[in-house]
Amino acid sequence: MAEALEQKIQNILSMAQRARLVASGGLAVEQAAKSGQARLMLIAEDAEHSSRAKYLEMADRYGIPCQTALSREKLGACLGKEYRAAAALLDDGFSKSLMRLFEEGKN
Repeated sequence: MAEALEQKIQNILSMAQRARLVASGGLAVEQAAKSGQARLMLIAEDAEHSSRAKYLEMADRYGIPCQTALSREKLGACLGKEYRAAAALLDDGFSKSLMRLFEEGKN
């Protein structure tokens, strides 16, 4: 992933976290998914295989778009945490902004 794209993703996640529109960590992401609040799920690129499989299955079960981005350390840092394997955005606006960035990254 290009460094400029990573920085844009981190900036959006940081803004969403400051607005308290991010659930991070295993239990919080699962609760957001089950309650229907999660709009986009992010999984760290270096998340363990079993964790990645669990989050992908959860996203599929609840119909949540899912993307893989950033390392656990970078994902955690932009959320003000030590490290995180997954996070869920709880807002349509921030989610759509990130999805546009992921689409740009594919092109």
